[in-house]
Amino acid sequence: MANKRKIINDPVFGFLSIPNELIFDVLQHPYVQRLNRIRQLGLSYLVYPGAMHSRFGHSIGAMHLMQEAVNSLRMKGIEITEEESTAAQIAILLHDIGHGPFSHVLEHTLVDGVTHEDISLLMMERINEDLSHAQRTDVRCTKESKPLDMAIAIFKNEYSKHFLHQLISSQLDVDRMDYLCRDSFFTGVQEGRVASERLLKMLDVREDRLVVQLKGIYSVEKFLVARRLMYWQVYLHKTSVAAEQHLIKILSRAKELAAEGRPLFCSPALHYFLYNHVSFADFNVRSEALDRYALLDDTDVLSAIKAWISGDDKVLSLLSSSFINRRLFRGELLSEPLTESEKSALDRLYADALGVSESEARYCWSEHISTSNTYSEKADSIDILYSDGTVHDIAEASEILDLKALTRKPIKRYLFKYRI
Repeated sequence: MANKRKIINDPVFGFLSIPNELIFDVLQHPYVQRLNRIRQLGLSYLVYPGAMHSRFGHSIGAMHLMQEAVNSLRMKGIEITEEESTAAQIAILLHDIGHGPFSHVLEHTLVDGVTHEDISLLMMERINEDLSHAQRTDVRCTKESKPLDMAIAIFKNEYSKHFLHQLISSQLDVDRMDYLCRDSFFTGVQEGRVASERLLKMLDVREDRLVVQLKGIYSVEKFLVARRLMYWQVYLHKTSVAAEQHLIKILSRAKELAAEGRPLFCSPALHYFLYNHVSFADFNVRSEALDRYALLDDTDVLSAIKAWISGDDKVLSLLSSSFINRRLFRGELLSEPLTESEKSALDRLYADALGVSESEARYCWSEHISTSNTYSEKADSIDILYSDGTVHDIAEASEILDLKALTRKPIKRYLFKYRI
């Protein structure tokens, strides 16, 4: 038998252990290994050259932080069984499994009404079926259950212990702790570094909800500030957003040409989504759509775009060439939405400059809104546990962060344009 108790050397957290054979088998599934071929930060490497890390690395790091969170809660007397611990680790390991190449680009171009969260759940159910024949006695799965039943229930917030779901998806979860630390490390943006180890040590549970002990409040404040800075400095950096809008226009043009029956070079997986109208109704656990999606990664898109440079469609060729050579859309801030006359003027400008029709010129520019809030009152709150046993929302407990600043959702409206 192969040794399944592996140790992984992670550049962010050091040596990480794979605790049991079931988690090793999940890691070896093709759906999970696919994450090695998808960059965590999409096109951010065009701004921060070090941002070449994969979604697989993020998933491994988040799983490690889940181990640490479980250990910390157990030390405080919170009952978490070995089966629950394994299920929570698998749930966070698979939380991003449905992401396609370059983050959310596919959701806006190649599939209709399908989010990566929808795909993630379907892929988790597929892995569950694939592993159902191999029950693991070391995590005490019952014969009536499948190996990942509990993990899926925790992921969907249908398990009896709500705090386990909060560790996966809340405003202070191990997913965010890892990606802030990891993305900060690989981009070199030190403002995003958070004290994940201290935050985990300060976690507790009251009435089935996660709380943070009062002495950890400063780490929570730092976490929220780091998240805000990373969004505007990395995730919503103007050039990164410009590159994403540029890529969306390329794929949208390719999709239109495919609808006309025009031949385009692409991999079989990309061909399926370009030449078919694929919606959520086409996806299920054993569908062709899911199988094709699972074969898509960054290389499919980049190799196609390189080939399209020499294609016979002028718009697609120009957009592809400028993208590959990093002559990305130029962005400018807008104070107001574009009027219809301004949109028509842009169409005429590019039609005249490039010798294309005005409908084709529409692929040369994009109006886009970037927005993000640091904290939401409507989502699971970050609760601070005082020494007298009372619990207060961080927005109320913090002395340096006021409610308006935390919940305000700044909006930046951009016009992105092809460089003539």
